[in-house]
Amino acid sequence: MGKLRMLKPKTKTLKERTATVAPGSWRTSSQTSSQRGYGYKWQQARLVHLQQHPLCIYCERAGRVTEATVVDHVVPHRGDEALFWDRSNWQSLCKPCHDSTKRREELLAVDL
Repeated sequence: MGKLRMLKPKTKTLKERTATVAPGSWRTSSQTSSQRGYGYKWQQARLVHLQQHPLCIYCERAGRVTEATVVDHVVPHRGDEALFWDRSNWQSLCKPCHDSTKRREELLAVDL
């Protein structure tokens, strides 16, 4: 009888499936969200922005109408308070677009 051959796996390894964290990301910080600037003042400003811009801009580009639940910084502020509070740097996104599409864009920008 011949030797059994090992089949190549059809699924990716855990390392290949796990997205990397962008350098300088809040995900590597031990600070709380309030310590990173997302306290009461931010929550109030966020609500006003979402009232004025209630739809996800990524979904709108794709021809879908989806309620936005996240106020995202177009250019990551990385702790820069002026950029953090610059309302022209804010965009409304739904949670799925923020957590997938936007994150993928930021990771690609880091790789460039």
